[in-house]
Amino acid sequence: MQYDLSTATYSPDGRVFQIEYALKAVDKSGLALGVRCLDGVVLGVEKLVEHKMLVPSSGKRIGAIDKHAGMALAGLAADAQKLLNVGKDEAYKYRDFYGTQAPGHVLASRIASEVHTYTLYVNLRPFGASVLLATYDDAHGPQLYTIDPVGTAYRYFGAAIAKQKAAAKTELEKIDFKKITCREAVYIISNIIVKLHDEIKDKEFELELGWVCDESNRKFVRVPEDLRRDALQKAIADKERDEMDEDDDKQ
Repeated sequence: MQYDLSTATYSPDGRVFQIEYALKAVDKSGLALGVRCLDGVVLGVEKLVEHKMLVPSSGKRIGAIDKHAGMALAGLAADAQKLLNVGKDEAYKYRDFYGTQAPGHVLASRIASEVHTYTLYVNLRPFGASVLLATYDDAHGPQLYTIDPVGTAYRYFGAAIAKQKAAAKTELEKIDFKKITCREAVYIISNIIVKLHDEIKDKEFELELGWVCDESNRKFVRVPEDLRRDALQKAIADKERDEMDEDDDKQ
């Protein structure tokens, strides 16, 4: 047990238990997906409802950090919110110094550096959160990054973090990202989240969707409510039909 008291202590086999605990905290959170498309990036989150008394709009898991960039959050809510604020701060600093919006790779690098710092010192603990970062700028176009509790950042066409991420990645690998639009991606992400949600074991959830694309004038905003509602209803209908087909096959 003495090996899991700080991030500055390694176990005999070279493990850092505090980082492993942070990764496990992320895996208990609702699924978060990101897809980079022809005309932008779409983020979706399975926001688990912790209590029926909560106001539906509280505890948002998707937020903007600048006009052209936004995040999907997974893991401990407080830690994830802190990373959202770090992203806002870094975007503001870059814009204030250079007079222009920060490129995606710069934002990802700076946020990842902050996260990594919390894995180095005995008086700190790792962030129990991972994020998906979506950006769209004139120089680099739409970009999607993941940042994990270790402090590493990777760029993806499609990414999944938190609960059911392995199954979600399998579904994402079937997609040709170079041919789909953001509107199509909204339905794809909704289908994957609804399909992988276990109604028996998991709590109720709210589907959150955000995008930065040509349709939104390259600004990160929430997906229009009518489109979100249609995508959710279609995904639920598809899941019910598939379950009925499976029952018929068994009979």
